[in-house]
Amino acid sequence: MADECVLNSPGSRISVVGTCGSGKTTMARTLAERLGVPYVELDALSWGPGWTQRPDDEFRAAVTAAAAGERWVIDGNYTKWRDLIWARADTVVWLDYSFPRVFVQLLRRTFRRALRREVLWHGNRESLRTAFLSRESILWWAITTYGRRKRDYPRLLAREENRRLRLVHLRSPRDARRWLAELDPR
Repeated sequence: MADECVLNSPGSRISVVGTCGSGKTTMARTLAERLGVPYVELDALSWGPGWTQRPDDEFRAAVTAAAAGERWVIDGNYTKWRDLIWARADTVVWLDYSFPRVFVQLLRRTFRRALRREVLWHGNRESLRTAFLSRESILWWAITTYGRRKRDYPRLLAREENRRLRLVHLRSPRDARRWLAELDPR
C-alpha cells in the first residue's frame, strides 16, 4: 500500500472513499471529468424513489456492472459492495479530513439542498426535518460513522488483497485541490 498525497498517474479504475460529507461526489465527478472516464455514484444506485433502498440482489448486480468497465471512478462507502469495487480498482482516493471540516461541509450541503429543494436521485430531496429531527438524519449518520471510517480504512488498505491498490490519501481540501491540479490525465 503506497500512501501518496501526490500521485500523477492514478490509474483507470478509481474508488473514492471518505466519511459522509467529505466531498466524495465532488472529487469523483471532477476526477472522472479530468480523466475522461465514466463516473458512478453508489448512492444513485442504492436509493429508489421515496428514499427506498434498492434490494440487495439488484444493487449488487448494478455495482458489478459498473465495476466491470475498464475505466471508471466510483464513489461511495458501501461496505457490502466494497469487495466488488476494490477487487477491480487499481487506485483508492481516501478523503480523510478532520471531523469539524467534514461536519461543516455536510451541514452547509444539507441546508443548501433542503432550502433549494434540490432533486437528488430518483426524485428524492433532503429535508431539514429529516436532517435534524429523524433517526435517518444524514448529520447523525456522519457523527456515528466518522470514527469508524477513520479506524477502518488503514486496516482495510493494509490487508493482503488490497496492498496492490495505489492510495491517494488526502487529508485536507487543500491537498485535494493541489493533487487535482497536478494530475496528469493520461
